[in-house]
Amino acid sequence: MKRLLLLLIFIIIIFSSCSEKIPPVDDPDPVVLTPAMARDSLYYLMKQWYYWYDLMPVVNKANYADPYELMEAMRYKPLDRWSFVADYDEFVAQMEGTFVGHGFRIGVDEEEKARIAMIYSRSPLYANGVRRGWIVKKINNVDIAPILISGDGAAYSNVIGPAQAGITNTFIFQKPDGTEVIVSSTKSSFTINSVLLYDTLHLSSGITGHLVFESFIQPSSDELADAFEFFKANNVKDLILDLRYNSGGYLYVAQTLASYIAGNTPGSAKATFAKLKYNNVNTNQNTTYPFKTTSYPLDLPRLVVITTRLTASASEAVMNGLTPFMNVISLGDTTNGKPTGMNGWPVGEKYFFWPVTFKIVNKNDEGEYFDGIAPAKMLTDDIRYDFDDRKELCLGEAIHYLTTGSVSGKGAVSFRRNPQFSEKPEWMNNAFATEK
Repeated sequence: MKRLLLLLIFIIIIFSSCSEKIPPVDDPDPVVLTPAMARDSLYYLMKQWYYWYDLMPVVNKANYADPYELMEAMRYKPLDRWSFVADYDEFVAQMEGTFVGHGFRIGVDEEEKARIAMIYSRSPLYANGVRRGWIVKKINNVDIAPILISGDGAAYSNVIGPAQAGITNTFIFQKPDGTEVIVSSTKSSFTINSVLLYDTLHLSSGITGHLVFESFIQPSSDELADAFEFFKANNVKDLILDLRYNSGGYLYVAQTLASYIAGNTPGSAKATFAKLKYNNVNTNQNTTYPFKTTSYPLDLPRLVVITTRLTASASEAVMNGLTPFMNVISLGDTTNGKPTGMNGWPVGEKYFFWPVTFKIVNKNDEGEYFDGIAPAKMLTDDIRYDFDDRKELCLGEAIHYLTTGSVSGKGAVSFRRNPQFSEKPEWMNNAFATEK
């Protein structure tokens, strides 16, 4: 019997091997698999496994050409923003960390200037010295800020081109020192780094670890091990966990991250990190995930998390799962609000079905955060500065909290949710992170 996959994220989610009790969809021969056959498989699967199976719209499957169309028609839209169908090869490549593009996220600051919001260290632009906070004046001689402000994804795509290796774009950047530089960058395929940064901050409250973590994917386990080995060796007493762009990923990675942070705090490795609760016809699949024994436990009494509307699923599960055991405080924006996860069904190595199939709760059965997890203080994602710059609003507030025990005065900084664009596929992130 094939392995069944679990996932949790913003427009994806959490991942692990699953019980043998849940049968996978029998894969038709990929040579003869048709969109209609895949559509029919999805239809019957949704009726059995979909978390809101009893609230789905009534549809005639024959009215839809393929599983993509049918999934959109069958989703319970009042709550489900996440169920999706993906191309098999594209999904596998993305979750292995394979990325095609320039390797950046771009956004607009308070002054409506386009800036690099995030950049992978193995990307073509990073190799050219480009960093978070650089102003993007033009791409291919087009002023890009007005396009981002308007939220015109089609216009942006026309400028930047498809996610295809070999496409070259010319950027005009303004560096933090005010000088301009022209960079010609060619899109390429590379493996992303999900840990964007780890370092220590020497504060009056003690040595603090600082981790900027972007996605819970396959390469993350080794990257997190390196980071927490460093934190353990430096005797960190607190941790600032920056999840502002982390929309989720594999459950086993979320379980591992939470276990590093909690250490022996739960009392034993069998303490509950998360529970998965299925619909009322599949309660035999309900599963408990314990904290794990790790090589570099921190045993922290508190955790500060930096969040945005992109912070979702596995990220929220880590926050929620740790809450019964320590003081978890978030700063930034309200999270996405995805207390659910998916099982994944590969079909004919052509499609991957990811319907919402379970709800995730913590040790105390808490997990109804469909409206998101609200921060202790609302703060704009300050893309003017790099992640380790103490002038960056969210990092600065995290430091203030750790050193004083409280957030700074309300109203000291205005809050604004600015548009951003990511090169990731739509099912991994919304293209534009704007107010709903």
